[in-house]
Amino acid sequence: MSVYKEYEFTVDSRHMDLFKQCRPSALLGFLQEAATLAAFDLGASGPEVEARYGCLWMISRIWVELDKPLYWNDRLTVRTWHRGASGASSYRDFDLYRNGEKIGQGVSNWVLVEIATRKLFRMKQLAEFVGTDGGELCKDIKLRRVRLPAELPHREERPMRYSDTDINGHINNMHYADFACDALHLERLGKGKFPHSFQIGYLGECMAGETITVATAAEGDELFALGTGADGSERFEFHMVLRDVE
Repeated sequence: MSVYKEYEFTVDSRHMDLFKQCRPSALLGFLQEAATLAAFDLGASGPEVEARYGCLWMISRIWVELDKPLYWNDRLTVRTWHRGASGASSYRDFDLYRNGEKIGQGVSNWVLVEIATRKLFRMKQLAEFVGTDGGELCKDIKLRRVRLPAELPHREERPMRYSDTDINGHINNMHYADFACDALHLERLGKGKFPHSFQIGYLGECMAGETITVATAAEGDELFALGTGADGSERFEFHMVLRDVE
C-alpha cells in the first residue's frame, strides 16, 4: 500500500521569467509548499516537530527533472510521499503533472536538527513516519554531492537580504536557485532552452546580512555554481542541465 498526497498549483505571472517559463526557484517554491502541506497532514510539520521533539526540519539536497517547461497558467499537480524514517535523514519524492500529463519528478533529502544542540535527530524516533511512506511509489534515486569542475572561473558577490529569509530565520531554500541562475547569467545562456534538470546541495546555513561569493562555470548545456561565505566555508552547490525547447 502506498501513501501519498497530491496538491494543485497554478503557474501565474509571479513565477515567470523573461523566456515566459516558470523560474527554477518558483518550481522549488511549489515543491516546498507541497512538502510543507504533506508534513502538516502527517502531523510532522515544523511547529509540531519543534514542540514534540525540539527539532527543526532542514533540507540537505534537492533534485528536479522536467521533460517539458512550465508556462503561464499551467495547472501543476504535485504528488508527493516520503520513503520512511531511517538513519539521520529522510527522502521525499515528487511526481509532477502539467494539466494531467506527467512531465517531471523530483527528490529531496531532509534532516531533523535538534534546536538546542544543532545535532542531527535520529529519524527512527519520528513516530509520525511509521507506516506512512510511499510504498511501491518510492524512487531509488539517491542524492550525492555535485561533481563540480576543477575550475569555476567566474565570480560574483551576492548579499543576503531580509526578503531571502524564511520562518526559521535563515535563507529560504528556493532562493539558492536564484543566486545560481543570476550568477550564471541565465538570461543569456537560457535563450531557446529550458532547465531539464537541476540539483542544489545545501552545505551550510546563510543568514540575512551576509555576503556570499558565487563561483560559476558552464560546459555546453551543463551549468555549475558554488557559493562560499566570507570565511571560505562552502554554503551551496548547484548543477543544471539545459535542453532545447521543442
